[in-house]
Amino acid sequence: MGYFLGAYAASANVSGWDAQLEADYYRGLAGLAEVKGLEHPFLGQLHQHDDAWFLQHLAPHWDYVFTTIPGVMNALATQPGFGLASTDPAGRQAALDFMQAARQAILKLNQHLGRQAVKAIMLHTAPARDKVAGSAACFMASMQQLLSWDWQGAQLLVEHCDAYLPPQLPSKGFLSLSDELAVLSQLKQQGAAPVGVVINWGRSVFEGRDPAAAIAHIQAAKDAGLLAGLMFSGVSGEDSAYGAWRDSHQPIRNTQAPELGSACSWLTEQEVAAALKAASPVEHLTVLGLKIGVRPVTATVAERLTLLQAQLQILTQQQALITSISPVNGSI
Repeated sequence: MGYFLGAYAASANVSGWDAQLEADYYRGLAGLAEVKGLEHPFLGQLHQHDDAWFLQHLAPHWDYVFTTIPGVMNALATQPGFGLASTDPAGRQAALDFMQAARQAILKLNQHLGRQAVKAIMLHTAPARDKVAGSAACFMASMQQLLSWDWQGAQLLVEHCDAYLPPQLPSKGFLSLSDELAVLSQLKQQGAAPVGVVINWGRSVFEGRDPAAAIAHIQAAKDAGLLAGLMFSGVSGEDSAYGAWRDSHQPIRNTQAPELGSACSWLTEQEVAAALKAASPVEHLTVLGLKIGVRPVTATVAERLTLLQAQLQILTQQQALITSISPVNGSI
């Protein structure tokens, strides 16, 4: 069925910009049959370094899901009140201006490709509430404004990040999933254009410190009729090259080829299967995919592509297994 790949997290350009290195990487990505499109990072313009380079190196068949989290985190580093849920008026306006720039980038990409290539944009309920207050009411006001703009058919989806749960030290510390679902449910009742929630496995587990938290979040979004996506990204409480309790996109633990995974990741093949089953039928999701980081950071482009291929195969295998035992297919 094909997946969206957050390929930017596995790029060899971990610092600076090497256009040739990235071109080699994109050439390899285009050869990954399981990839139907990219989860594309938005940091203020279409491509962080070079719009023209980006447009030149796209595979013609790819679709796109924009993610605003890299730009949001950059903004929060200098303006703690930045965010669509911010109670700080200047910070909320800055977030709306940022989203307007994202809308222009979507238009630019669609115009270049001559089609509606951007299927969704994933937005986030900043600010970090251990630093500046955020509220559901402010997020509602922002969403109402965003929904009045022309998004070229792209769905507005909230990617849930770990909520602020003191005394736990947050990674993101944004609104709770219950607040996000309450706002989106109200918008849906008001007849808003399609809205929904994307559950990132690793970020939900980071919040709950338990793999069961991801399943609970999937079920809550599904019960609200708002589950629109599922992204697989691992996390672990064990210290490793990926760090303990860090949103560093650990790979799935790989029992067949341990070197092509993360030995301490809480995201196992069994957890992938459980999440896919909880989210079923996944064919109806706008976003389904994988975002992983690569260690060591000195890994070559070829090594990165080999790891991505192995990780995508795990996802494909587990999805095939879930599909084969589904009662819809007449099996038990």
